Amino acid sequence: MNWDRIEGNWKQLKGKAKEQWGKLTDDELDVIAGKRDQFVGKVQERYGLARDEAERQVDDFASKNGL
Repeated sequence: MNWDRIEGNWKQLKGKAKEQWGKLTDDELDVIAGKRDQFVGKVQERYGLARDEAERQVDDFASKNGL
């Protein structure tokens, strides 16, 4: 998985991330800007998940979007 590609395509992927994690605000997604650690941390925080579960969900999201 290439997180540089995710960062480069973040504007397009932001909408898909918002669909999957509706509790994340547009401002939070703008700050995340495709950075994996920030993305995982925010998903973990908003949804009360364990770190490994948040990482799994974010990695699944990246895989489903061909990245």
